[in-house]
Amino acid sequence: MGGALGLLEETHMKRTVLIPALGGLFLAACGWGVYASYDRRDPGVFHGNVDIREVSLGFRVSGRVAAVLKNQGDAVVAGEVLARLDDEPFRHALARAEAEVAQAAARLAELENGARAEDIARAEASLAAYRATLANAAATLGRLRELRATRAASEQDLDNAQGAYDAALARRDAAAAELALLKAGARPEQMEQARAALASAKAASAAAALQLTDTTLRSAEPGVVLTRAVEAGAIVSAGATAVALSLNDPVWVRAYADELRLGSVRPGRDVLVYTDSRKEPYRGRIGDVSPRAEFTPKSVETPALRTSLVYRFRVVVSDADEGLRSGMPVTVRFTE
Repeated sequence: MGGALGLLEETHMKRTVLIPALGGLFLAACGWGVYASYDRRDPGVFHGNVDIREVSLGFRVSGRVAAVLKNQGDAVVAGEVLARLDDEPFRHALARAEAEVAQAAARLAELENGARAEDIARAEASLAAYRATLANAAATLGRLRELRATRAASEQDLDNAQGAYDAALARRDAAAAELALLKAGARPEQMEQARAALASAKAASAAAALQLTDTTLRSAEPGVVLTRAVEAGAIVSAGATAVALSLNDPVWVRAYADELRLGSVRPGRDVLVYTDSRKEPYRGRIGDVSPRAEFTPKSVETPALRTSLVYRFRVVVSDADEGLRSGMPVTVRFTE
């Protein structure tokens, strides 16, 4: 009985040792297979897709579309007009802003130039007249005081003369102050206020002129019209897409390299880009390499790379033409 138990324990121990050993041999065989598969790959070949930039253009102001000058598929050059808004409201706003600038500038010039010579002369004449009136009122008041002392004039006459003198004195002082103010010119605070008003009016005029310019939509770069999103007569809001463009330059290729080949993918290295629709390759240069690993995109994965991590790098194509379309699969090879 004891011999049978010992035999069973020995058999169990052998199985315990044998199973991990077989598992290790299996994993080693798989690893060799992956390594052998990598060795069979061309180390200078990479896969990727054409990446052409697209941009959505819109007006910076809202309004009614007056005309759309381009259709889908039309080629455009930098600065070419794509669409226009009805600019009548914006022209009126600019005219009003320019009038306010002129008004503010005239007010500032008036303060800077001071009073006219004619205004000063008129103020001096008024002061002289008030002084004469004051002198006459003073003489009358003096005589009535003398007469009142001898009871030749009534108290009422004296009061009337005193009132006339006080009124003439006040008018003389007011005329003198007005003349001094005209000669002194505007206060510093008034000058600063007028300058600020002029600056504000100029800023409003510049904003109105910019809005008028923004009623014309232009292409900033050469490209091809992808989408014509609005039509004449439509009311559009600021920032809404009116025309979408595919830009011609630069044309990029997004390709991917695994970690084992990452050292050969250096910025500035010349490469050839192959497509299925053209025998001759395009020429390009590696622009940059992503510092972060990612899973292989579905569009370029192969059975050997299905679960591998790769690093994206960008190739700038120097002789791109219409044969390169956005998303097209390509093969990248080193020139050496």
